[in-house]
Amino acid sequence: MELTLIQRLPANPEAKVSFSLSLTARERSRSRYSFETPEGNAVLLRLPRGTVLTDGDLLQATDGETLVRVVAKAEPVLHVTPQTPLDLLKAAYHLGNRHVPVEIHLTYLRLEPDPVLKGLLEQLGLEVSEEVFPFQPEAGAYSHNSHSHDH
Repeated sequence: MELTLIQRLPANPEAKVSFSLSLTARERSRSRYSFETPEGNAVLLRLPRGTVLTDGDLLQATDGETLVRVVAKAEPVLHVTPQTPLDLLKAAYHLGNRHVPVEIHLTYLRLEPDPVLKGLLEQLGLEVSEEVFPFQPEAGAYSHNSHSHDH
């Protein structure tokens, strides 16, 4: 069975879904992609270009009835914690200058593993650990998605 998902709908924990699709941050930023469910079914993603999916979003299939929930899949990340809030701001500034996808929280940052960036952050005095978490980078100033993060 092949299922084509064509529309992103806002998260709704009460929605009845056919299944959940666990995707990495990179996979959630693709608007055209083919996936396979654990049961071996083909799933085609055909969303408007520039669509970035977030944890909990719903995807509607071409039949207008089938709903699929997006789940942020745990993946390797660098987890960055500061000594002071100013250290965190400086780290975010330096990462932003490099156009690196970053998940921003009040007390930590997360980014994709990169040995050069890890060294930079450690040189700035931040604690950097390699972890496995769902990664939800900021969509960016020019994103077409409007969503908020509850921090």
